[in-house]
Amino acid sequence: MTDLDAAADLRRYLQDARDCLLQKLDGLSEYDVRRPMTPTGTNLLGLVKHLTGAEAVYFGETFGRPFDGGPPLWVTGAAEPNADLWATPDETREHIVGEYRRSWAHSDETIAALPLDAVGRVPWPPYPELTLHRILVHMIGETHRHTGQADIVRELVDGAAGLRGPGDNLPSGDADWWAEHRERVERAARKAAESA
Repeated sequence: MTDLDAAADLRRYLQDARDCLLQKLDGLSEYDVRRPMTPTGTNLLGLVKHLTGAEAVYFGETFGRPFDGGPPLWVTGAAEPNADLWATPDETREHIVGEYRRSWAHSDETIAALPLDAVGRVPWPPYPELTLHRILVHMIGETHRHTGQADIVRELVDGAAGLRGPGDNLPSGDADWWAEHRERVERAARKAAESA
């Protein structure tokens, strides 16, 4: 039987999502990393900024280890609505990405320093006291959720999809193959709607 290090395993899943999120910025202009691609303003750099603040709160303040930096989160009442979900013209990509990397290094220190059953306190309901294990699971879900949004936003920006590296997670098909696949999905949707 293998002795599992649950904290290291969970941190690895979190790191995978962090890395994938930052890869979505690769090769894009300042405009393209900032431009709102949905009616609610979802944009790539804003997702990075949001997760910077989330990690700072959940792995910092929650466990009495404040992080020096990071944007205040509007959900904690520390900023105007959605302030952490977009970048102002004065906030550079380099600064936001650098703060994200610093916040995750601080988070990793918390994960290494505390046992998974360590209890932290968050300033909002419904569960004001949470274990490090619960926070890790939450942040894995949160980061993967926002990375999924980034996948879609990046595809809307320039058509890039998948991991774009070794072990790419999409079938290899050219533009014609993907157009045919999309049309097949569209036909299936129309047929299902007609049958309903």
